[in-house]
Order: sequence, then structure tokens, then C-alpha cells
Amino acid sequence: MSKKKVNDSYINAPSIDSAFPADMPEEAKKKLNEIKGKLDKFQKKVMDKFSDYILGMALMPPPKPEKDEEGNEKPVDKNKIFILVLVDDSDSKKMSKEELKEKLGTIINSMAQEVDKNISPETVILTELWQSCYDGKYDILEVIALSLPLFDKGMLAAIKIAEVHKTMVLKKFEKYIVSYVLVGSLVQGRATNKSDIDVFITIDDTDVKKMTRAELKDKLRAIIIGMGIDAGKMTGIENKINIQVYILTDFWENIKEANPVIFTFLRDGVPFYDRGIFMPWKQLLQMGRVKPSPEAIDMFMHSGEQILERVNFKLVEIATEDFFWATLTPTQAAIMLYGLPPPTPKETPEVMSDIFVSKEKMLEQEYVEILRKVLKTRKDIEHGDKKIVSGKEIDSLIEDSKKYLKRMNDLFKQIEELKEAESVKHNYETVVTVVRDILKLEGIEKISDTDILKSFEQEVIHKGLIPEKYLGMLKDIVKTKKDYDINKLSKTEVHESNKDAREFIKFLVEYIQRKRGRELDRVKIRVKHGNKFGEVIILDKKAFIVHDIDNEEKEISKADVSPEGRLININESSLEELEHALARIDIPQKTFIKETLFENLKSIFGKDVEILINY
Repeated sequence: MSKKKVNDSYINAPSIDSAFPADMPEEAKKKLNEIKGKLDKFQKKVMDKFSDYILGMALMPPPKPEKDEEGNEKPVDKNKIFILVLVDDSDSKKMSKEELKEKLGTIINSMAQEVDKNISPETVILTELWQSCYDGKYDILEVIALSLPLFDKGMLAAIKIAEVHKTMVLKKFEKYIVSYVLVGSLVQGRATNKSDIDVFITIDDTDVKKMTRAELKDKLRAIIIGMGIDAGKMTGIENKINIQVYILTDFWENIKEANPVIFTFLRDGVPFYDRGIFMPWKQLLQMGRVKPSPEAIDMFMHSGEQILERVNFKLVEIATEDFFWATLTPTQAAIMLYGLPPPTPKETPEVMSDIFVSKEKMLEQEYVEILRKVLKTRKDIEHGDKKIVSGKEIDSLIEDSKKYLKRMNDLFKQIEELKEAESVKHNYETVVTVVRDILKLEGIEKISDTDILKSFEQEVIHKGLIPEKYLGMLKDIVKTKKDYDINKLSKTEVHESNKDAREFIKFLVEYIQRKRGRELDRVKIRVKHGNKFGEVIILDKKAFIVHDIDNEEKEISKADVSPEGRLININESSLEELEHALARIDIPQKTFIKETLFENLKSIFGKDVEILINY
């Protein structure tokens, strides 16, 4: 590899040997090796003088034979060495682009003659290359795709992989492709030899009949992106090709709505293929005829406020859910490892204090206070007493949670030492209880101890719900219990069994919590009535109604669910009662909304009630 100095920095220029395509015939390689020295000498001459301007140099295939007046092809001199020299003219200020091309071309041609009279360089300025694309003349792109790079700052590689990818796409989907456009840093003059290669493709969906527009986009997008991966392998170009696919109707809507990304595409994009739609849009934009609507301007004026609101929403969500489950789940796992069923979130700090602080003297009270702080933060947000969570509070919660989780890990070890051999039996019973709970979530209500391994393997492991290593752990825990019953356990084996049981219980408790969270979303009915949003949570034969989820003082009712699906006996309830119900009641895997319930919702929320889907 030789190094060329460019603006006081160095970039690698591949040698002829390293630039050989893997499938190049040996005869062609031999011929190239014969002229290798001449090419290196010519390249060095050009780069020493014009390193600031040269974007790339490539060995081109022989041009198509010209025809004489009678239409016969003229023979091509087989000894000629055709080289493309791509010049960056984007910063040309002292002379016109044509003058720059002529001056550089003359000097570069003279350098070629000094090395070998058979070297025939073609100097192409970047503006000229892009203008060819604007004019719908793509022959030069095909030539670059077939060329062998001698030196490249990244532009030749980008053109090569994009041209190969474009050809693959058009061959399969030409009927649907409206435009294939190169965008991003490469066409903005900010590219390096490691820059990503950005392209966008517009698909014509105006005459789709056999599928929806969204289906057409998804189907073609998946195949087109896969072709991008194939193009990278074919060309050996490692730069990532980023492909964005738009359907024509969406692209037009984005123009009307003044989407800044689309405006940038139009302003800077260079078409590698266009059926006469992209360039008119680009020219209209340059003429100032493509303008955002007043509605779009108003939308972008308020987008900052909306983004800040979303940031605050995310912070509140983190404080409400993430820290809550991060601290509560391992705490409940510790209580279960000790031998007690998991308490409700509200009861958990008191249980921790009573058992591990007061009774066993294993835990400091400060950790109970950390848990209380996390639970209180969530409760204050749920009740509307706290609307904003600052970054400082998030930082504090992060530090407290890290400290708390580290202490929980130590607490697990302490509980293990306390229980020792006795914990083998206890761990087995706890593990079996947790496994039964998981099987219950999968619809297996009753299972004997002898069949629990088989059911866990078939209903959980084989379905890919839990990694297979936990099946091995369960088998070891069952075997350890049998060895314990006949007094065949060593202290080391007890220690290993307790460690596996601790990991097993902790993982499965987290799985149950996540599963219950997902199941809970499936039994919620979100409704809109007037300017308010409400929610109905159906828990088998009981239901809870949140009349206005945005109200600080949440109005909550409870009701019985009749066999016909109607909500009856509606009475006042509270957030605490709802939380208690969610902690104690098994959430059904499926909830059916019957016709009677729709009428019910009108009587509860009013006649203008709407049911929201995918909220």
C-alpha cells in the first residue's frame, strides 16, 4: 500500500494487486501486472501535484468501438491503457469549471505521455459527472462500475456499489421504480473513504391493485435492502449502503408537508435513474416553486415544544416503570428465595424491613428507604402529584438503583448462607412454584411434579420462550433435590445448587413480570370520549374503569363482568384497589369484547365514545 498526502492527512491508496476482483481471469491479472509499474508511476505523478483535487483514479475498460461513415466499427488499439481521473471541482473559485477541467486535463495527459504514450487518461470533473446524471445520461456510471480502482477517497466505491445495486433493483422491479437517487455526505462534499453510502428509492404505488400500498412498500423494501447486502458482497465494498424506500404517494405528501429530510433529498440528490419525476421536483425546488404549506410551517414551529414534551414523557416513563421494575423484581426474588410468596409492590418495603432488617439483621435500613423512594416516585406520578421528573432526579435514581441492586446481589448470598442445605428443599419448592406459574401463563393449569420437567421443556423451552440453558438448570435442581433426600450432597454441591436456583428464580420472576405486563396490555380497552381518554381493564369476572387517565385525581370505578360480557354493579374504587387486584388476580390470556359491552361503554362514557386501536 502506498500513501498519498492530502491536506496534511494521509489516506491509503490500494495497489493493483489488492484491487483485483476475486473472479478476475488469470490472463487479465497477468496483463495488469505487466503495466503495474507504469500505473503506479503515473498515479504518483498525478497525486504529488494534484492531491487536493483528485477524488479517485480507476483503470477503465476499453471504450465501445466507434463507427466510420459506412457504419463499420473502427478497431480499438489493444495497447491503450484507459484511466479515469475524477476531479473535485466543488471548491473551484479562481477559474471556471471548464477552465479547471481543461487545465488539469492537459497537465494530466502530459504526465501520462511522460510515463507511457499508451496511457490515455480521461479527466472528469465531479460537476460534469453529476450533470450527466441530471441529464439522464448514465453511461459514465456504468463505466465506473466496471472500472478497477487505483486510488479512491470513497466516491468511486459509492458510485460502483450504488450502480450495481441499482441494476439489480431495476432488473427485478423496473415497472415500480420511479427514481434511484444518491444522497448524503457523498454528494454534499463532506465524504471520506469510510462514509456511509446513502440512497433513496421511490416506488410507484399509484396503480396498485392486488395489495395495499403499505404491503407493496414492505414487500419491495425487504427485497431491495437484501439486494444492497448482495451488492456489497459482489463488489467487495465494505462501506455500509443505507437504503431508504418511499412510495410515491407518501413522498408527495412529505413534499407538501415540508419534510426537511425530503427537501434535502431534492436539493442535494443525484439521480442514478429517473422516470421524469425527481428532476422536475428538484428544478421546481431550485426555482422556489416547491414551498411548505402554512399548516406545515405551523407544525414545525410547534415541533420543538412537542419534542420537549416527549422528552419529559420519556423521563416520566423511566421514573414510573423502569426504575420501579428494576428494583422491585430482584427484591421480590429475594423474598421468594427466603421462602415467602412475593408481596404486592406497596407491601414489599415493609416485608423487607420486617424480615431482613429487624428479624435476620441481614440488611441496612437505608436500602429499604431507597426502595420506598422509587415506589413513591412511581405512585406520585400515577396519582398526578408529580408531573415532571428532572434529569437530576433521574441521575439520583440511577445511582440509588445501582447501589440497591449491588446490595441485593450480596443479600442473595447472605440468604444462601443462612439456609445452606435446608435451602435445597426450599429452592426446589420455590422453583417448582415459579415453573408452575409460568406454565399457568401458557395455559397449563395442573401438572404433577413428575411431569413438570417434560411440560417445561415442551411448553416453554421448545417454543423458544426461555433460553435452553434454564432447562439444564431445572434438571440439575431436580437431581439435587433427589440427592438431598438421600443425604448424598456435599457442601460444594449445595453451594452450586443454591447459585443455580438463585439465577433460575431471578430470571423466571423477571419473565413472569414481563409476561404479565404484556398480558395486561391485552386486556385493556382504551377509549376516547369528548376530549378525554378513558380505560377499561377486564380481569376475568372483574373490571376496573379509569374515567380520565390524564386527570390528576383519577376517578376509578369497579364492576362485575356478566356472562354476556356486560359491566354490572358499577361502584366507586381507588388506584390502590386496582393495584392490589393486578398483583393478586391472574390476568386472562384472551379477552373477548362482546356486543353488549359496546352498549355498556356508551352508558359509562357517553354516546360519543370511540374505541382506540393500537394506541
